[in-house]
Amino acid sequence: MKNTIQELEVKMAEVRESITKVGHIHPGTLSTQTRSYGGEYHQLSFTHAGKGHTLYVRPRNVDEVREAVTNYKHLRELINQWLDLEIEYAKIRRDAGKQVGRKKTTGKKKATEKKKHEQ
Repeated sequence: MKNTIQELEVKMAEVRESITKVGHIHPGTLSTQTRSYGGEYHQLSFTHAGKGHTLYVRPRNVDEVREAVTNYKHLRELINQWLDLEIEYAKIRRDAGKQVGRKKTTGKKKATEKKKHEQ
């Protein structure tokens, strides 16, 4: 079932509202690494501005970083939803303009019509 323009506007507003409530964000992946001499530690790996980064995460910060990474993934999902809605919205608006009765002309006809007007 296709959405109407009004339905899309409501859905886009809901997505924008959700985006404002995401909280702290950080791109990347939080992983647990094993030391060669025993024990484990956490690291955050991410790419930003075309450069790869790997950061050590202190045990007391693991939950905070995990939440920020989860929030970032949720933000990306919301942005993709918003983009899908915007694309559908634009398509409906374009299609509505076509139904108003515009004739589709080719460049050749336009050139011929222009010559007639010049004469």
